[in-house]
Amino acid sequence: MDLVPFIDRMRATFADIEKQMSDPDFYSDRERSETVGREHQRLATLLSACDEIESCRQQVADNQELLQSDEDPELINMATADNAELESRIQALDLKVLTQILPPSTNESRNTIVEIRPAAGGDEAALFAADLVRMYCRFAETRKWRVETLSRTDTPLGGLKDISFSLRGDEVYRAMQFESGVHRVQRIPATETSGRIHTSTVTVAVLPEAEEVEIEIRPQDLRIDVFRSQGPGGQSVNTTDSAVRITHEPSGLSVASQQEKSQHRNREIAMRILRSRLLEMKQQEEAAKHAAKRKSQIGTGDRSERIRTYNFPQNRVTDHRYGLSWHNLPGMLEGDIGQMFDEIIALDTTRRLEAELAE
Repeated sequence: MDLVPFIDRMRATFADIEKQMSDPDFYSDRERSETVGREHQRLATLLSACDEIESCRQQVADNQELLQSDEDPELINMATADNAELESRIQALDLKVLTQILPPSTNESRNTIVEIRPAAGGDEAALFAADLVRMYCRFAETRKWRVETLSRTDTPLGGLKDISFSLRGDEVYRAMQFESGVHRVQRIPATETSGRIHTSTVTVAVLPEAEEVEIEIRPQDLRIDVFRSQGPGGQSVNTTDSAVRITHEPSGLSVASQQEKSQHRNREIAMRILRSRLLEMKQQEEAAKHAAKRKSQIGTGDRSERIRTYNFPQNRVTDHRYGLSWHNLPGMLEGDIGQMFDEIIALDTTRRLEAELAE
Protein backbone atom coordinates (compact mmCIF):
# COMPACT_ATOMS: atom_id res chain seq x y z
CA MET A 1 0.00 0.00 0.00
CA ASP A 2 0.99 3.66 -0.39
CA LEU A 3 2.63 4.79 2.84
CA VAL A 4 3.35 8.34 1.65
CA PRO A 5 0.43 9.95 3.58
CA PHE A 6 1.56 8.28 6.80
CA ILE A 7 5.22 9.12 6.23
CA ASP A 8 4.30 12.76 5.59
CA ARG A 9 2.34 12.71 8.84
CA MET A 10 5.39 11.28 10.65
CA ARG A 11 7.62 14.04 9.28
CA ALA A 12 5.17 16.70 10.48
CA THR A 13 4.96 15.12 13.94
CA PHE A 14 8.75 14.81 14.10
CA ALA A 15 9.18 18.50 13.26
CA ASP A 16 6.62 19.45 15.92
CA ILE A 17 8.41 17.33 18.55
CA GLU A 18 11.77 18.90 17.69
CA LYS A 19 10.17 22.32 18.15
CA GLN A 20 8.86 21.25 21.58
CA MET A 21 12.26 19.89 22.60
CA SER A 22 13.94 23.21 21.76
CA ASP A 23 11.85 24.94 24.44
CA PRO A 24 13.91 25.32 27.67
CA ASP A 25 10.82 24.48 29.76
CA PHE A 26 10.32 21.18 27.93
CA TYR A 27 12.44 19.19 30.40
CA SER A 28 10.73 20.56 33.51
CA ASP A 29 8.15 17.77 33.27
CA ARG A 30 10.36 14.69 33.45
CA GLU A 31 7.68 12.10 32.71
CA ARG A 32 6.38 13.99 29.68
CA SER A 33 9.86 14.71 28.35
CA GLU A 34 10.80 11.03 28.57
CA THR A 35 7.62 9.96 26.75
CA VAL A 36 8.08 12.55 24.00
CA GLY A 37 11.77 11.71 23.81
CA ARG A 38 11.01 8.04 23.14
CA GLU A 39 8.58 9.03 20.37
CA HIS A 40 11.24 11.35 18.92
CA GLN A 41 13.73 8.47 18.80
CA ARG A 42 11.16 6.13 17.24
CA LEU A 43 10.29 8.61 14.50
CA ALA A 44 13.95 9.49 13.89
CA THR A 45 14.75 5.81 13.31
CA LEU A 46 11.79 5.31 10.97
CA LEU A 47 12.40 8.47 8.96
CA SER A 48 16.06 7.49 8.59
CA ALA A 49 14.86 4.16 7.16
CA CYS A 50 12.50 6.00 4.79
CA ASP A 51 15.35 8.20 3.56
CA GLU A 52 17.54 5.14 3.03
CA ILE A 53 14.75 3.48 1.03
CA GLU A 54 14.58 6.50 -1.27
CA SER A 55 18.37 6.48 -1.66
CA CYS A 56 18.38 2.77 -2.52
CA ARG A 57 15.59 3.23 -5.06
CA GLN A 58 17.53 6.05 -6.72
CA GLN A 59 20.60 3.82 -6.93
CA VAL A 60 18.49 1.07 -8.51
CA ALA A 61 17.19 3.56 -11.09
CA ASP A 62 20.73 4.74 -11.86
CA ASN A 63 21.86 1.13 -12.30
CA GLN A 64 18.94 0.45 -14.64
CA GLU A 65 20.04 3.33 -16.84
CA LEU A 66 23.56 1.90 -16.85
CA LEU A 67 22.27 -1.54 -17.84
CA GLN A 68 20.37 -0.04 -20.77
CA SER A 69 23.20 2.17 -22.04
CA ASP A 70 26.39 0.22 -21.33
CA GLU A 71 27.55 -2.96 -23.04
CA ASP A 72 30.56 -3.69 -20.82
CA PRO A 73 29.89 -7.20 -19.41
CA GLU A 74 31.80 -6.48 -16.21
CA LEU A 75 29.83 -3.29 -15.49
CA ILE A 76 26.58 -5.05 -16.33
CA ASN A 77 27.36 -7.87 -13.89
CA MET A 78 28.31 -5.38 -11.18
CA ALA A 79 25.13 -3.32 -11.68
CA THR A 80 22.97 -6.45 -11.70
CA ALA A 81 24.52 -7.75 -8.48
CA ASP A 82 24.26 -4.32 -6.88
CA ASN A 83 20.57 -4.08 -7.75
CA ALA A 84 19.89 -7.49 -6.21
CA GLU A 85 21.47 -6.34 -2.94
CA LEU A 86 19.63 -3.02 -3.08
CA GLU A 87 16.25 -4.68 -3.68
CA SER A 88 16.86 -6.99 -0.73
CA ARG A 89 17.74 -4.00 1.44
CA ILE A 90 14.65 -2.10 0.28
CA GLN A 91 12.46 -5.08 1.13
CA ALA A 92 13.91 -5.31 4.65
CA LEU A 93 13.53 -1.56 5.23
CA ASP A 94 9.96 -1.56 3.88
CA LEU A 95 9.07 -4.28 6.39
CA LYS A 96 10.73 -2.33 9.22
CA VAL A 97 8.80 0.84 8.39
CA LEU A 98 5.51 -0.98 7.89
CA THR A 99 5.69 -2.90 11.16
CA GLN A 100 6.57 0.20 13.20
CA ILE A 101 4.78 3.02 11.43
CA LEU A 102 1.89 3.01 13.89
CA PRO A 103 2.59 4.36 17.40
CA PRO A 104 3.01 1.50 19.89
CA SER A 105 -0.07 0.60 21.90
CA THR A 106 -0.06 0.76 25.68
CA ASN A 107 0.20 -3.04 25.79
CA GLU A 108 3.19 -3.54 23.49
CA SER A 109 5.84 -2.94 26.12
CA ARG A 110 4.05 -4.96 28.78
CA ASN A 111 5.17 -8.27 30.16
CA THR A 112 2.82 -11.05 29.16
CA ILE A 113 1.08 -14.05 30.69
CA VAL A 114 0.41 -17.01 28.39
CA GLU A 115 -2.10 -19.74 29.24
CA ILE A 116 -2.16 -22.95 27.20
CA ARG A 117 -4.62 -25.85 27.52
CA PRO A 118 -5.46 -28.88 25.38
CA ALA A 119 -8.97 -28.77 23.92
CA ALA A 120 -10.18 -31.44 21.46
CA GLY A 121 -8.04 -34.52 20.96
CA GLY A 122 -7.24 -36.03 24.36
CA ASP A 123 -3.65 -37.15 24.90
CA GLU A 124 -2.53 -35.91 21.48
CA ALA A 125 -3.80 -32.42 22.27
CA ALA A 126 -1.93 -32.49 25.59
CA LEU A 127 1.27 -33.50 23.78
CA PHE A 128 0.87 -30.69 21.27
CA ALA A 129 0.29 -28.22 24.10
CA ALA A 130 3.76 -29.21 25.35
CA ASP A 131 5.13 -28.69 21.82
CA LEU A 132 3.72 -25.15 21.70
CA VAL A 133 5.23 -24.31 25.09
CA ARG A 134 8.60 -25.52 23.85
CA MET A 135 8.22 -23.42 20.67
CA TYR A 136 7.49 -20.24 22.60
CA CYS A 137 10.27 -20.86 25.13
CA ARG A 138 12.84 -21.49 22.40
CA PHE A 139 11.74 -18.29 20.65
CA ALA A 140 11.95 -16.41 23.96
CA GLU A 141 15.59 -17.51 24.24
CA THR A 142 16.40 -15.90 20.88
CA ARG A 143 14.79 -12.64 22.04
CA LYS A 144 16.42 -12.82 25.47
CA TRP A 145 13.02 -12.83 27.15
CA ARG A 146 12.73 -14.20 30.66
CA VAL A 147 10.34 -17.15 31.08
CA GLU A 148 8.71 -17.84 34.46
CA THR A 149 6.36 -20.78 34.99
CA LEU A 150 3.39 -19.70 37.10
CA SER A 151 1.42 -22.94 37.13
CA ARG A 152 1.74 -26.27 35.36
CA THR A 153 0.03 -29.64 35.38
CA ASP A 154 1.65 -32.47 33.39
CA THR A 155 0.00 -35.60 32.02
CA PRO A 156 1.41 -39.13 32.46
CA LEU A 157 2.42 -39.32 28.76
CA GLY A 158 4.53 -36.17 28.82
CA GLY A 159 1.87 -33.74 27.70
CA LEU A 160 0.31 -30.80 29.52
CA LYS A 161 -3.10 -30.56 31.13
CA ASP A 162 -2.58 -26.82 31.56
CA ILE A 163 0.19 -24.27 31.96
CA SER A 164 0.51 -20.57 32.69
CA PHE A 165 3.82 -18.77 32.25
CA SER A 166 5.00 -15.20 32.03
CA LEU A 167 7.30 -13.66 29.43
CA ARG A 168 9.36 -10.60 30.29
CA GLY A 169 11.44 -8.57 27.86
CA ASP A 170 11.37 -6.10 24.99
CA GLU A 171 8.15 -5.94 22.94
CA VAL A 172 6.86 -9.25 24.28
CA TYR A 173 3.16 -8.49 23.86
CA ARG A 174 3.76 -6.91 20.44
CA ALA A 175 4.63 -10.33 19.05
CA MET A 176 2.69 -12.68 21.32
CA GLN A 177 -0.70 -10.94 21.02
CA PHE A 178 -1.29 -12.71 17.71
CA GLU A 179 -1.05 -16.15 19.34
CA SER A 180 -4.39 -15.94 21.14
CA GLY A 181 -6.89 -18.47 19.82
CA VAL A 182 -7.25 -22.12 18.85
CA HIS A 183 -4.22 -23.88 17.35
CA ARG A 184 -4.99 -27.00 15.33
CA VAL A 185 -2.52 -29.82 14.70
CA GLN A 186 -2.82 -32.54 12.06
CA ARG A 187 -0.35 -35.42 12.42
CA ILE A 188 0.03 -39.13 13.08
CA PRO A 189 0.38 -39.62 16.86
CA ALA A 190 3.23 -41.78 18.13
CA THR A 191 0.63 -44.15 19.58
CA GLU A 192 -1.24 -44.55 16.27
CA THR A 193 -0.46 -47.96 14.77
CA SER A 194 -2.59 -47.68 11.63
CA GLY A 195 -0.90 -44.52 10.34
CA ARG A 196 -4.09 -42.46 10.55
CA ILE A 197 -3.77 -38.69 10.78
CA HIS A 198 -5.39 -37.20 13.88
CA THR A 199 -6.69 -33.65 14.28
CA SER A 200 -6.41 -32.04 17.71
CA THR A 201 -6.69 -28.52 19.10
CA VAL A 202 -5.05 -26.47 21.81
CA THR A 203 -6.20 -23.10 23.18
CA VAL A 204 -3.77 -20.26 23.76
CA ALA A 205 -4.68 -17.10 25.68
CA VAL A 206 -2.24 -14.17 25.81
CA LEU A 207 -2.79 -11.59 28.54
CA PRO A 208 -0.92 -8.29 28.97
CA GLU A 209 0.31 -8.30 32.55
CA ALA A 210 -1.29 -5.61 34.70
CA GLU A 211 0.39 -3.49 37.32
CA GLU A 212 -1.19 -3.28 40.75
CA VAL A 213 -2.00 0.42 40.33
CA GLU A 214 -3.92 -0.19 37.08
CA ILE A 215 -6.56 -2.55 38.39
CA GLU A 216 -8.25 -1.85 41.70
CA ILE A 217 -9.21 -5.07 43.46
CA ARG A 218 -11.04 -4.63 46.74
CA PRO A 219 -10.24 -7.28 49.36
CA GLN A 220 -13.94 -7.66 50.16
CA ASP A 221 -14.57 -8.70 46.52
CA LEU A 222 -12.27 -11.74 46.82
CA ARG A 223 -13.01 -15.22 48.07
CA ILE A 224 -9.79 -17.06 48.88
CA ASP A 225 -9.74 -20.83 49.35
CA VAL A 226 -6.72 -22.97 50.24
CA PHE A 227 -6.39 -26.66 49.46
CA ARG A 228 -3.79 -29.36 49.02
CA SER A 229 -1.85 -29.64 45.79
CA GLN A 230 -2.97 -32.53 43.64
CA GLY A 231 -1.64 -34.56 40.75
CA PRO A 232 1.40 -34.11 38.49
CA GLY A 233 2.89 -30.63 38.70
CA GLY A 234 1.67 -29.96 42.23
CA GLN A 235 4.48 -29.82 44.73
CA SER A 236 4.19 -31.01 48.34
CA VAL A 237 1.25 -33.14 47.23
CA ASN A 238 -1.09 -34.06 50.10
CA THR A 239 1.25 -32.71 52.77
CA THR A 240 0.32 -29.04 53.21
CA ASP A 241 -2.57 -26.76 52.26
CA SER A 242 -0.34 -24.66 49.99
CA ALA A 243 -2.56 -24.39 46.89
CA VAL A 244 -4.67 -21.24 46.57
CA ARG A 245 -7.82 -20.43 44.62
CA ILE A 246 -8.93 -16.80 44.35
CA THR A 247 -12.40 -15.91 43.08
CA HIS A 248 -13.23 -12.34 42.09
CA GLU A 249 -16.92 -12.33 42.89
CA PRO A 250 -18.04 -9.22 40.89
CA SER A 251 -16.66 -10.68 37.65
CA GLY A 252 -16.93 -14.38 38.46
CA LEU A 253 -13.30 -14.93 37.46
CA SER A 254 -11.50 -17.68 39.39
CA VAL A 255 -7.77 -18.44 39.39
CA ALA A 256 -5.95 -21.28 41.17
CA SER A 257 -2.23 -21.81 41.74
CA GLN A 258 -0.52 -24.88 43.21
CA GLN A 259 2.90 -24.69 41.55
CA GLU A 260 4.85 -23.50 44.59
CA LYS A 261 5.37 -24.99 48.04
CA SER A 262 4.55 -21.68 49.69
CA GLN A 263 0.92 -20.65 50.13
CA HIS A 264 2.06 -17.02 50.05
CA ARG A 265 3.82 -17.53 46.71
CA ASN A 266 0.80 -19.32 45.19
CA ARG A 267 -1.41 -16.46 46.29
CA GLU A 268 0.95 -13.96 44.66
CA ILE A 269 0.88 -15.92 41.38
CA ALA A 270 -2.92 -16.25 41.42
CA MET A 271 -3.27 -12.50 41.98
CA ARG A 272 -0.95 -11.74 39.04
CA ILE A 273 -3.03 -13.88 36.71
CA LEU A 274 -6.33 -12.53 38.07
CA ARG A 275 -5.15 -8.94 37.69
CA SER A 276 -4.14 -9.57 34.07
CA ARG A 277 -7.45 -11.24 33.24
CA LEU A 278 -9.32 -8.28 34.72
CA LEU A 279 -7.16 -5.87 32.69
CA GLU A 280 -7.95 -7.76 29.51
CA MET A 281 -11.65 -7.73 30.38
CA LYS A 282 -11.51 -3.99 30.99
CA GLN A 283 -9.70 -3.32 27.72
CA GLN A 284 -12.16 -5.45 25.76
CA GLU A 285 -15.06 -3.53 27.27
CA GLU A 286 -13.45 -0.22 26.32
CA ALA A 287 -12.72 -1.41 22.77
CA ALA A 288 -16.33 -2.56 22.41
CA LYS A 289 -17.49 1.04 22.88
CA HIS A 290 -15.75 2.02 19.63
CA ALA A 291 -16.09 -1.14 17.53
CA ALA A 292 -18.10 -4.32 17.27
CA LYS A 293 -17.26 -6.58 20.17
CA ARG A 294 -14.64 -9.10 19.07
CA LYS A 295 -14.96 -12.80 19.70
CA SER A 296 -13.43 -14.41 22.76
CA GLN A 297 -9.75 -15.28 22.40
CA ILE A 298 -10.16 -19.00 22.71
CA GLY A 299 -13.83 -19.77 22.07
CA THR A 300 -14.87 -23.26 23.00
CA GLY A 301 -11.81 -25.03 21.64
CA ASP A 302 -13.84 -26.63 18.85
CA ARG A 303 -11.80 -27.57 15.77
CA SER A 304 -13.72 -25.09 13.59
CA GLU A 305 -12.60 -22.09 15.67
CA ARG A 306 -8.97 -22.31 14.65
CA ILE A 307 -6.60 -19.42 14.01
CA ARG A 308 -3.70 -21.60 12.84
CA THR A 309 -3.09 -25.13 11.56
CA TYR A 310 0.12 -27.14 11.92
CA ASN A 311 -0.03 -29.80 9.20
CA PHE A 312 2.79 -32.32 9.67
CA PRO A 313 2.21 -34.44 6.49
CA GLN A 314 2.52 -31.30 4.35
CA ASN A 315 5.23 -29.63 6.49
CA ARG A 316 3.01 -26.56 6.54
CA VAL A 317 1.90 -23.95 9.07
CA THR A 318 -1.08 -21.85 7.98
CA ASP A 319 -2.50 -18.79 9.71
CA HIS A 320 -6.16 -18.62 8.77
CA ARG A 321 -6.74 -15.03 9.87
CA TYR A 322 -4.15 -13.59 7.50
CA GLY A 323 -4.02 -16.21 4.74
CA LEU A 324 -0.30 -16.83 5.29
CA SER A 325 1.57 -20.14 5.10
CA TRP A 326 5.10 -21.31 5.90
CA HIS A 327 6.81 -24.60 5.04
CA ASN A 328 9.29 -25.03 7.86
CA LEU A 329 7.19 -26.75 10.50
CA PRO A 330 10.00 -28.60 12.37
CA GLY A 331 12.11 -25.45 12.52
CA MET A 332 9.18 -23.34 13.69
CA LEU A 333 8.40 -25.76 16.51
CA GLU A 334 12.04 -25.31 17.56
CA GLY A 335 11.38 -21.59 17.96
CA ASP A 336 12.12 -20.26 14.47
CA ILE A 337 8.96 -18.13 14.34
CA GLY A 338 10.43 -14.63 14.03
CA GLN A 339 9.60 -14.41 10.31
CA MET A 340 6.04 -15.53 11.01
CA PHE A 341 5.59 -12.77 13.58
CA ASP A 342 7.10 -10.14 11.25
CA GLU A 343 4.79 -11.09 8.37
CA ILE A 344 1.71 -11.19 10.59
CA ILE A 345 2.53 -7.81 12.15
CA ALA A 346 3.12 -6.31 8.68
CA LEU A 347 -0.18 -7.58 7.30
CA ASP A 348 -2.08 -6.60 10.44
CA THR A 349 -0.57 -3.10 10.22
CA THR A 350 -1.54 -2.85 6.55
CA ARG A 351 -5.15 -3.70 7.38
CA ARG A 352 -5.23 -1.14 10.18
CA LEU A 353 -3.74 1.57 7.97
CA GLU A 354 -6.22 0.81 5.18
CA ALA A 355 -9.08 1.02 7.67
CA GLU A 356 -7.74 4.38 8.89
CA LEU A 357 -7.61 5.73 5.34
CA ALA A 358 -11.17 4.53 4.70
CA GLU A 359 -12.58 6.43 7.69
